[in-house]
Amino acid sequence: MAEPSHRRSAPAISLDEASLREAALRHLSRFSATEAGLRRVLGNRIRRWARAAEQAGQDPEAIRTETRAAEGRAAAIAARLVQAGAVDDAAFAVARARRLRGAGRSAAAALAHLASKGVAAETARAALAHEEVPDELTAALLLCRRRRIGPFGAAEPPPETRRKWQGILGRGGFGGGVARQALGMDRAEAEAHLIAAGRP
Repeated sequence: MAEPSHRRSAPAISLDEASLREAALRHLSRFSATEAGLRRVLGNRIRRWARAAEQAGQDPEAIRTETRAAEGRAAAIAARLVQAGAVDDAAFAVARARRLRGAGRSAAAALAHLASKGVAAETARAALAHEEVPDELTAALLLCRRRRIGPFGAAEPPPETRRKWQGILGRGGFGGGVARQALGMDRAEAEAHLIAAGRP
């Protein structure tokens, strides 16, 4: 009597062109992404396939060959979606910078975030300079308002409270000059600045 096989069946994930393209479009229907981000998503799919193939006992060299071929297909798919306008790193960067700055994130924090998403440094800097994206002082004031510090905190705080406020802005990536400027405003001045910046 033959011994039962403990090898698993072949992985259910497909790495052909159509399946990878479908996975890319499915991701883009739910999330905005950069070219690098989309390649990362497809790369995760390829790695899941490789793990499943290894567990199923497939030949390691065949797995490596198919993985390399699939990575090439994924890169080509991402490039074609960029050419078609479905993936636009510059538009992604502006939208994400607007959201980050609107949440009170500093330029340094926004640049680091965009870099982690695969946005080129030049594209990220251009996004931060975009007219729809709040400037550094506005972002600092938005953080102050969100955290109820500085102009939006207690009037005439004791020195230790003011140092804490400076620490909050510093940890947020804001430079000393911007932090002092934001913390030096009174509430009416800060609110007027935010209204002028379209952030009432």
